[in-house]
Amino acid sequence: MSDKKKKPQWLGKLLKYGIPLIVSAGLCYLLFMGIDYREMLDVVRRQCNFNWLLLMMAIAVLSHVCRAARWRIQLKALHVDAPFYVLVYSIFGTYAVNLVFPRLGEIWRTGYIAQRQNARFTTVFGSMVADRLADTVTVVLILCLTLLVASGPILDYLSRNGETFAGAVAFLRSPWLWCVFVLCAAAAWLLLTVRSNLRWINVVQKVVKDLWAGFAVVFHMPGTLRWLLFSAGIWGCYFLQMYVSFYAFPFTAELLSAYGVAPALVAFTLSSISMGVPSNGGIGPWQWAVIFALGIYGTGQVEAAAFANLVLGCNTLLLVVLGIITFAGIALDRRRTAGINNKEIRNNK
Repeated sequence: MSDKKKKPQWLGKLLKYGIPLIVSAGLCYLLFMGIDYREMLDVVRRQCNFNWLLLMMAIAVLSHVCRAARWRIQLKALHVDAPFYVLVYSIFGTYAVNLVFPRLGEIWRTGYIAQRQNARFTTVFGSMVADRLADTVTVVLILCLTLLVASGPILDYLSRNGETFAGAVAFLRSPWLWCVFVLCAAAAWLLLTVRSNLRWINVVQKVVKDLWAGFAVVFHMPGTLRWLLFSAGIWGCYFLQMYVSFYAFPFTAELLSAYGVAPALVAFTLSSISMGVPSNGGIGPWQWAVIFALGIYGTGQVEAAAFANLVLGCNTLLLVVLGIITFAGIALDRRRTAGINNKEIRNNK
């Protein structure tokens, strides 16, 4: 009986952590399979101006601070008044955890804030879902803008690679895809609206209700204008990270001179979409997306790989450093909080 219980747990962990690792490793293998590794390193050594990458990393820190400030507005509307430095820790920690356990970072930050502030996990989680859904909507809007700004080079590239375009169109037109989508939507609607005496259905409905409370606060909370400004700050910083990185290499800087902001916008948009692929911190899908974007504008594969790998490497190093700072800070914060609580108990005695 115990063996039967253990198997699904191992299977769940394999699906949750093994698949993203396999995706990352597989894409990295394919990425380097057709590239001269030494030539790529030579491009980095001879051509890279690391000052621009240091600026990119500073902007990345600012984007995380803006995200913490935006989330604070949502949480305050839910009567969860966490200190700002605690929320900054939660954002830094989210990305650090995602490097090792993809998608678990969001669960971790929800649990951390809920535990520290003695708040409902599902309510805090709902606010985090709203945070991520806002990102999804923003990516869709940026994609539409990118298609308008860079339609010429994109259509030219697709005309030279007709099979890829035809395959994507065939997939989107597949009746099976839309049948599965409709069936899943109908099943979810029935699950959430049906009245039943089954305990598990009632539990699911209650959890969804709490999640909706955390999400819906965006539409009627005080500080909506500040929330929108911080949203613009987050995504403005994300784009600036990509834009200033283009100046780190002469071949990407030349693209900005020749085409304006469009190449950076295309690379930024495709790399943002790639983060939806389950992987360890975007490793694998992110490089593929950026290399593809640079290829649209004629950049060679070795140069594009040097750019993509170095930029992602710097971002990953930054997340590791921020993660170390975060978990050290959380440990000190817990020790300080425990000391204050013990002092209050002694005074009450």
